[in-house]
Amino acid sequence: MTTLADPVPGGRPGDVERATALAGELAGRGVHGVVLAYVDTAGITRVKTVPVAKLASAAAWGVGMSPVFDTFLANDSIVTTDVLGSPDGDLRLYPDLDRLVALAGQPGWAWAPVDRITQDGEPHPGCARTFLRRIAADAERRHGLVFKASIEIEWSVGTDTTPTDRFEPAATGPAYGAARQVELSDFLAELLAACAAQGVDVDQVHPEYAAGQFEISVGALDPVAAADRSVLVRQTVRAVAQRHALRVSFAPAVGAEGVGNGGHVHLSAWRDGANLHAGGEGRHGMTAGAEAFTAGVLAHLPALTAVTAPSPASYLRLRPSQWAGVFTAWGLETREAALRVVTGTRGLRDRAANLEVKPVDLAANPYLALGCLIAAGLDGMASSAALPEEITGDPARLDAERAAARGVRRLPAGLAEAVAEFRKDAVLRDALGPVLADAVAAVREGEVAAVAGLDDERVAAAYRWKY
Repeated sequence: MTTLADPVPGGRPGDVERATALAGELAGRGVHGVVLAYVDTAGITRVKTVPVAKLASAAAWGVGMSPVFDTFLANDSIVTTDVLGSPDGDLRLYPDLDRLVALAGQPGWAWAPVDRITQDGEPHPGCARTFLRRIAADAERRHGLVFKASIEIEWSVGTDTTPTDRFEPAATGPAYGAARQVELSDFLAELLAACAAQGVDVDQVHPEYAAGQFEISVGALDPVAAADRSVLVRQTVRAVAQRHALRVSFAPAVGAEGVGNGGHVHLSAWRDGANLHAGGEGRHGMTAGAEAFTAGVLAHLPALTAVTAPSPASYLRLRPSQWAGVFTAWGLETREAALRVVTGTRGLRDRAANLEVKPVDLAANPYLALGCLIAAGLDGMASSAALPEEITGDPARLDAERAAARGVRRLPAGLAEAVAEFRKDAVLRDALGPVLADAVAAVREGEVAAVAGLDDERVAAAYRWKY
């Protein structure tokens, strides 16, 4: 007979005792259940929940979850690969107790991200969180590099009184306007309070460009923690909004026209405590390593869009001259470039300088997105890739000759084109491994088939409330 003192492989030493203590603490704070969360290949956050009294059991043995979710589409249809998508098998969800937090926006609940482990105690090859951890660990072990990352979160706020298939903005004030902030003042104040209570340091929250749109920016962390934080913050935004009779969408586009919701990634590489994006002799203070890293990301951008912009609705957002970054171009603080070099304010540059990647939205699995971006940048560093000439202004206005001279070309204009680029990119596929790479391709192709024949408005409607 096994007991909690004899856990199967998959947890970490001491987790059972720690979970027991945490469960008592949470129960004393009125917490009744724990949300165990991960993000699937389609970018949907999937959960199992356990009573707080079962947290120690979850830490010891994990919680069962079918591997079939690796090939779920956003509409819950299932595609298959040669090893995924069948009804067979089981996985165990092991909570990361270091990330466990009581949810201020959902009284009575706590939340933790999970690692997905096989029943034999091995990491599941389809686990995106494990993939990102491996990429980050390899970068440190082989190259002495560590990374800091942050993901911006944009969302559209609607009323919860409209029919479920429609979006009606809950705030009517102008872009970045004080009126919109006042209109949703109570919601935003509670959101800030909830983030603070959960240990999320918020840099800013403000009205954005599109109708009813807001953005929250949070502090940078190591890549796995940054991806965890992205999932947690979205859970919090949604929960707090619901308490104010609001409905939120993180979809890339809530309508066929206009500016969509992005999930821009800020990423910086560090070695021996020094930020490679500042204090160097390269352009705008970049070191040679930072320039090569940027060049690597730039070279792989067409294939990366299958990971960073994974929904058919993503391509309603990725349109020229909408600050979405739809050309293979980089520039200093250039918001139309796919890669925006951010130096930070003088006096803070050694800490603040970073690379912003703009063709990213919140349909993306954040663990896959960050892992693939790092793999692309490392490929550039390994080959000492040369960063081409920067651009200023809108690259859509470059004539063919000047665009060609700078290596500027349009990123995929649709998901099918992005998948074709991804299938050709050996670096990204090798980094993901065959199981994850095949899942990415199969799920994206499934999404393409799911919207075949739909016009833009119906595509937007199909994904409006999925993310």
